[in-house]
Amino acid sequence: MVSESTTLTETPAKLLDVQAVADLCGCSARTCTRLSDAGKMPAPVRLGALVRWPANVIEDWIKAGCPSCDEGSL
Repeated sequence: MVSESTTLTETPAKLLDVQAVADLCGCSARTCTRLSDAGKMPAPVRLGALVRWPANVIEDWIKAGCPSCDEGSL
């Protein structure tokens, strides 16, 4: 049981669907899916059948110049 004095200090992260990520990146949803599948962008969070990206992770990735996220790249 949660006591009355317990409060949540953090707000949940905003999650973006593939179309929202595509809009931020200026590409199609299919291109985002391909980039994700190839490891070229941050990995999504999977919630059952849903695929979502934390908004702050995508924003940071874009600010960094969209570097490849795969382990083997230079």
